[in-house]
Amino acid sequence: MQTYLLSQQFDTGSLAENSTACPANATICKGTSCVLPEDNFNETLSVILSAVLTIMLALVMFSMGCNVEVKKFWGHIKKPWGIFVGFLCQFGIMPLTAFLLSLVFNVLPIQAVVVLIMGCCPGGTASNVIAYWVDGDMDLSISMTTCSTLFAMGMMPLCLFVYTKIWTDSSEIVLPYDSIGISLVALIIPVSFGIYVNHRWPSKAKIILKIGSIVGAILIVLIAVVGGILYKGSWTISPKLWIIGTIFPAAGYSLGFFLARVAGLSWHRCRTVSLETGMQNTQLCSTIVQLSFTPEQLELMFTFPLIYSIFQLLFALLILGGYRVYRRHRVKTKTDVEKTEEKEDSKSASSHAKINGGFVSNETK
Repeated sequence: MQTYLLSQQFDTGSLAENSTACPANATICKGTSCVLPEDNFNETLSVILSAVLTIMLALVMFSMGCNVEVKKFWGHIKKPWGIFVGFLCQFGIMPLTAFLLSLVFNVLPIQAVVVLIMGCCPGGTASNVIAYWVDGDMDLSISMTTCSTLFAMGMMPLCLFVYTKIWTDSSEIVLPYDSIGISLVALIIPVSFGIYVNHRWPSKAKIILKIGSIVGAILIVLIAVVGGILYKGSWTISPKLWIIGTIFPAAGYSLGFFLARVAGLSWHRCRTVSLETGMQNTQLCSTIVQLSFTPEQLELMFTFPLIYSIFQLLFALLILGGYRVYRRHRVKTKTDVEKTEEKEDSKSASSHAKINGGFVSNETK
């Protein structure tokens, strides 16, 4: 049963009208307190949508696997320099950035802990979809997501132990290893099928990839919208968390790209590492928060994972838009240069022919 306290103050003359102030489905209405039957709509909707989104996400990861080549993927495993750089970004840069942001903005201890949990989470699968759209290295992207999820089993407890000491005892934070394991399985199995399809039927894999990339882009936006609707009652939190939720993903993208470039990775791999660093597994963060804190504590910071999710998506779309504009301009410029060179070649060939009595050598053709 849910109890709603009405804020209105009634005078003695209007006490008889209290029943009209209560919702129509109230079972008890006494004074300013109304008792309503428990509403499980949001809970039921959340379970249904979670199941649907999980199935859709598995299909999307299957399609992303259709762009992975076995030789290149195995090459990243055998020579894991790109994966190592991603590891440093994921479990080095992100937790440290979370720690510094919490100190700079002087947030409450419980709020600092949730920011750190977000920083210690592994990369999210949405990064694989965005990496495809920005012409990133898909083999590196999927290998980084897989490895970061696997390494999270040990690195999350270690990072939380190191960084949360000044705010709380890390043993109080419940890490859902079963959820991490499920995330890993939900990633590996569909991607493996996708790799197999790409190996056996490359032409069909390209069609699946195109469909999956579009569905994946829609799914990312849908998850953010659904989260906003389901938790619309939890948006009233500290402005400091809004600011951190805005800065944090942007810092992750920027620092990830910078470190990858310093490490000597190519431009398309730098874009991949940047996305893998900034895009966190926000669903895992939400699960940890719900398991670790009381309802009173959740009111202070429960929405932060959703805020981070929204801004990581917005910045990813900005990166995608900027890259597309750059790519279009680059192709256009390259085409203009090629046309200019062709005109210059034709002019030089005609002038050469005039000088030599109309003879044109094979070298100028």
